[in-house]
Amino acid sequence: MNNKIVFFDLDGTLMSHDKTILDSTKVALKALQNKGIHTVICTGRAPLMFEWLLDELSFDSYVSMNGQHVVFGGKEIFSNPMKREDMQKLTELANEKGHGLTYSTFDNFVTNASEHPLITAGTTRLKIPYPPVDKEICSHSHINQVQIYCEPEETEQYMQLFNDYSFVRWDECSVDMLPNGASKAIGIQKMLEHLNIPIENSYAFGDGLNDMQMIETVGTGIAMENAIPELKEVADHVTASCSEDGILKGLLEVGLLEEKDVPLLQGIQK
Repeated sequence: MNNKIVFFDLDGTLMSHDKTILDSTKVALKALQNKGIHTVICTGRAPLMFEWLLDELSFDSYVSMNGQHVVFGGKEIFSNPMKREDMQKLTELANEKGHGLTYSTFDNFVTNASEHPLITAGTTRLKIPYPPVDKEICSHSHINQVQIYCEPEETEQYMQLFNDYSFVRWDECSVDMLPNGASKAIGIQKMLEHLNIPIENSYAFGDGLNDMQMIETVGTGIAMENAIPELKEVADHVTASCSEDGILKGLLEVGLLEEKDVPLLQGIQK
């Protein structure tokens, strides 16, 4: 079986530090797609936060919300919403403490609080708009992931109260809250099962803590030069940084692309 698939984290991987897509990355993705290799976004973000990329980069498949929602060919193949009663309890506690929450669903991204400073800081760093307030989200939507915005030492109270959930820090004052066992790796496994692709034909690029299981799960894991040290240690390869043509260079290094596959290599230092 020659089918191959490549999973790409977004922030600090597919997107450079200023949240743009390098021309070399666009060329590399097009070359992969021309060869019939599946290209899949694999991110902690909710779909609403990266839908602009789907058309721009010709993606129709993704693993979103750290494996909580999986789409192939524009069709959902897996979703794992969180318990409604837990979401309501979480919201009550956060409101009482003055902490910010953002809720990710397959088609929405909203918050419990207007103008919360930590949410403002987080969304500014991600270069996305401040989400709309929806205080009734728990009653009418299936929530796949929650982000909690509070000081690091305050996270402990949530971890003790919601011990059926895992907490993955992605910023100094914000953590993703997910059901225990949820991860990008689970979403990848669902995708591989759906396509009947063996693990050895799977590849992934990442840079952060929530990419650890992804990099360890796939056949070939590639860390960006700007990745955290722990990820580099478990990766099979380390490529250049996200701002220095790391995606293209990594694909060339592992043999998924050859120079003949990629036009306009001038200016790209291999």
